[in-house]
Amino acid sequence: MIERYSRAEMVAVWSAANRFATWLAVEREVAVASARHGIVPPAAAEALRHAVAPDPERVAALDAELRHDVIAFLTAVSEQVGEDAGKWLHFGMTSSDLLDTALALQLRQAGDLLLSGTDTLLEALRTRAEEHRHTPCVGRSHGMHAETSSFGLKLLGHWAEFSRCRARLLVALEEISVCAVSGAVGTFAHLPPIVEQEVAAALGLRVEPISTQIIPRDRHAAFVLSLGLLAGALERLAVELRHLQRSEVGEVYEPFAAGQKGSSAMPHKKNPILSENVTGLARLVRGGVVPALENIALWHERDISHSSVERVILPDLSLACDFALHRMAGVVRGLVVDTERMAENLAASGGVVHSQAVMLALVRAGLEKDSAYRLVQGLARQAGEENTRFAELLAKDSTLGKHLSKQELEKLVSPSAGLEQVDEIFARTLAAFAGS
Repeated sequence: MIERYSRAEMVAVWSAANRFATWLAVEREVAVASARHGIVPPAAAEALRHAVAPDPERVAALDAELRHDVIAFLTAVSEQVGEDAGKWLHFGMTSSDLLDTALALQLRQAGDLLLSGTDTLLEALRTRAEEHRHTPCVGRSHGMHAETSSFGLKLLGHWAEFSRCRARLLVALEEISVCAVSGAVGTFAHLPPIVEQEVAAALGLRVEPISTQIIPRDRHAAFVLSLGLLAGALERLAVELRHLQRSEVGEVYEPFAAGQKGSSAMPHKKNPILSENVTGLARLVRGGVVPALENIALWHERDISHSSVERVILPDLSLACDFALHRMAGVVRGLVVDTERMAENLAASGGVVHSQAVMLALVRAGLEKDSAYRLVQGLARQAGEENTRFAELLAKDSTLGKHLSKQELEKLVSPSAGLEQVDEIFARTLAAFAGS
C-alpha cells in the first residue's frame, strides 16, 4: 500500500523489522520448549532466548544470495549466537511452522488496530446519530423520495452494521490465532506435540489440531472475508454521504479545512474526496477476497502458491481498512449537517411522502383499500403535475372529507409524522449490540 493511504501504526505491523522480531519470538519459544523436553541443549536455548532480531538489511543481503528468506533469517541469527547455538535453531521445524505461527501473531496485531479503528468510527457514528435522532429528513428508495425518516436513524443503521463487522472481525481473529509446530507434512516426526502446545501457550495462541505442512488457509480466508465485509460497510457509508453532498441534495458536507482547495480549475468546488477515497479503497479490499478463497485449495500437504498472494493482500488489505476506518471516523465527526436543507428537501415533493399514511387512515376509516390507494395516488400525481401541495388537494377532496377530519389530515402530513417510533428503534438497536 502506498504511503498516502497508510497509517504508521499499521505500517509498523507489516515492517521487515517487526516480521523478523516476530519470527525470532517463535523460534525462541520453540527452542525453550525443546530444551525443556531434552531435545536441544539448555545452553543453546538460553543463547537463542537472548538473541535480538537481525538487521533487515543483513537478511535482505543473505536472501539475495540464498534465494530463501527463512534460511536468510536463520543464517543472520546464527551469525549472532554462534555456531554451537545456531545449529539448534529451527531444530525439527519446517519453514511453514515459523511463517504460519508468526503470521498469526502479525494478523492479531493488525486485527487489534482494526478493532480500535472500528471502535473509533462506531463512537463517531453513535454521537452524531444521537445528535440527529429527531432531525427529519426524506427517506429514499430507488433514489426517489419515499417517506419521512430521521438523519439519526440513517446514521444508526450504519452504526449497527459496523457493530456486526466488529463482531465478525473478532471471530475471524479467534479463527486465525493458531500455532503450528508440527514439522514437514504435519506429522510431528521430529518434535513432539507437547512442544507445539507449550509454544502456543507462550505466544497466546491455540494449537492447530491438524495441519498438513501449513495451517489450513480457510482460516486466513475467513479473516479476509471479514475485511471484505468491513470494506462493504465503509463503502455503503461513503456512498451515502457522497450522494447527500451532491449539489442537488446538499444535506451534508464533508469537513473542508481552512486553506483547502477543491478543484484546480473551479474555485467554488468542495468535492467529497474523502468519501471517494474510501470508496476506491473498498474496491481494492474486495479484490483480495477471491484470491484468499482460491488459496484454500493447495496441492497435497503443501505448495507455496498462496505465499505470494498473502505477501501482498494481507498487509495491503489491513492497511487499506485501517486507513479507511480512521478516514471515515474523521468525516463523520466533522460532517456539516444542513438541517434546513433537509427540511426543504422533505417539503420539495409537496408532501406526497405522506401518501401511505393517508391511504391507511382511509382504510381504517372504512374505505376499501384499492379505492383508497387509487384516490390517494391520483391526488399525489396531481400535486406533482400541478406543483401543488399535497395537503391542499387532500383538504379540498370531498371523498376524503367524508372519512377524515381536517385535524386528522393535518396530523398525517406534518413534517415529523411517521417518526413516532424513533426512540423505540434507538433503544432496541443499542440494546441489541450492548457489550459487543
